[in-house]
Parts: sequence; C-alpha cells; structure tokens
Amino acid sequence: MSAEARPRGAAPLALTLLVILAALLPLALSDYRTFQVTLALVYAIAILGLNILTGYNGQFSLGHGAFYAIGAYTAAIMMSEWQIGYYWTLPVAGLVCFCAGFLFGFPALRLEGLYLALATFALAVATPQILKSDHLAPLTGGVQGIVILKPNPPFGLPLSQDQWLYEFTLAVAIVLFVGAWNLLRGRSGRAIKAIRDNPIAAEAMGINKALYKTLTFGVSAFYTGVAGALGAIVIQFVAPDSFTVFLSITLLVGVVVGGLASIPGAIFGGLFVQFIPNVAEQISKAAPWAIYGVFLIAFMYVMPYGVWGLLRALHERIERVRRRRSA
Repeated sequence: MSAEARPRGAAPLALTLLVILAALLPLALSDYRTFQVTLALVYAIAILGLNILTGYNGQFSLGHGAFYAIGAYTAAIMMSEWQIGYYWTLPVAGLVCFCAGFLFGFPALRLEGLYLALATFALAVATPQILKSDHLAPLTGGVQGIVILKPNPPFGLPLSQDQWLYEFTLAVAIVLFVGAWNLLRGRSGRAIKAIRDNPIAAEAMGINKALYKTLTFGVSAFYTGVAGALGAIVIQFVAPDSFTVFLSITLLVGVVVGGLASIPGAIFGGLFVQFIPNVAEQISKAAPWAIYGVFLIAFMYVMPYGVWGLLRALHERIERVRRRRSA
C-alpha cells in the first residue's frame, strides 16, 4: 500500500469512529450540556444550508433567519395544533422552506452582491413582524408564541429527553451532511460552483444559470427549515422575537468562522455560534458582546479562511513534511 493510499483508506474508519464517539457523547455530559450540544448541531445544519448558497454558489444572504423561523413555526403548529409526530414535521418544514426559497430565488436572479444581501435582509426584518400579525395570531400565537412538549424517547429507550433529542438531531445531521456531500461532489455541485466562479463561462458551457441558482436557494432554505424545526422541538418554544435579523447575521458569522465552501466547517461554525456567546458572558457580564467581538476578530485574524481552512492548511503542511522525509 502506498503512502498516499493509507490516509485515504484510514479516512472512512476515522469518520466512523468519530460518529460513534459523537453518539456516545451524551453519556459523559449533563442534560444541560447535552441540550447545548444539540443546539450546536441544529445551528450546524442551518449554517451548512447557508454555506451551500453563499460559499458554493456565491449568493450572499442575510435573510436565512426567515427560513429558520418558517421551519420552526411549521413544526410548532403541526405539533401543537394538529398533534402530528415531531419526526413528521421535519420533511414538511423542509419542503415548505424549499418552496419559499425557490420562489424567493426568482426575483433574486436579478440581484447580485450587496443588492441581493439587502433584499434578503428585508426578508429577515419583515418575518418577525408578519408572525406577530393579528391575522396569523390564531395560528402562530402572535407575540406570545407557541409552547410545545418535548418528545419522550421511543421504544422505552433508557435515555432522558435531552439525550434522545441529541441522538435524533445527530442522525438527521448525518443524513443531511452526507446528502450535501453527495450533491456538491456530483454534476449539480460542479454546476453550482461553476456559476460562483464564472457565471458567463458557466452559461457558455450550457449550464442553466437561472435554474441552478433558484434550486440552490431552495436547497439552502430546505436545510435551514429543517434546522428551524429541530430547534423548535429542542427548545420547546417559538416566538417572533426569537427570529430577529440577528439570527441571520449569526448564521453568516458561523459560515465565515467555520470556513466558506466547506462542509465540515459548518460543525465548527455551529459550535462557535452556540458556545462563544456563553463564554463571553462568563468572562464579562457587563459587556458580553464586546468580548464576543474580540473573539470574532481574533478568530478572523488567526484563521482568515475559517477553522476548516486552518485545519486543511495544517494537514497539507504535515503531508509535505512527511513526503520530504519519505523521499
């Protein structure tokens, strides 16, 4: 076996061990810490959805908090009003958000760069106000929001509610991450990235730019909607003020910190979004967001290409040193 084949052969084994360790993680954590890690996974799914749009397709969005809200409310309404099982809410929330993202993608075709960012920003600003509307209040609960019950583990599994939701969220995250990996490494993924790199050349090669851009918007919204549904199930509560424009900005921060155009980077982005604000508050209760800003500046200074970009650069450096020694 060659020196280059060994790492490739070891990769699936390392990934399998990583998944097993992740599945066993709740056994070593308290329910509260398990709850926090579950939310980090939820944010990782939403960040992955935004990264598909921004990192891989080059469409800049400041409005994905709106799709997160739509997914969350879809799950909450289905569970509280129609008594539908929580697991059925995920595909429905994803499909609703896919349709919303696909439709929003049509007017977005005429917009690029900052103009697209402003249009999506308007979507994020408007969504909480729409959810507070008196016309929708019988369904959305208005400013009071909706409270839902946390599901119990099925089949009598010896797990707490938080542990079960972690395992459920982990399973959903694995399916969605594998799906994104397959999508982006295939023909469609190459077309999506070609539009980002050179849209004129992509059209010259026969790529339907309008179709792929709208579909990418839909897929991105699908991921974010599923994350929103999971977030509602985990937190047990949805309200309009939980989905302000700050959520959209937070998701974008997660994309940049994790690494643009990087699937594993979404995990690091989710951990940053979930835990760094808590760390900042522990350091200074008087000015936690100032500390958060310092952390963010430090991350960008040390890792301008995100956490995954740094890890990839370190891996390449180690590989170069190993080849020199084996030569």
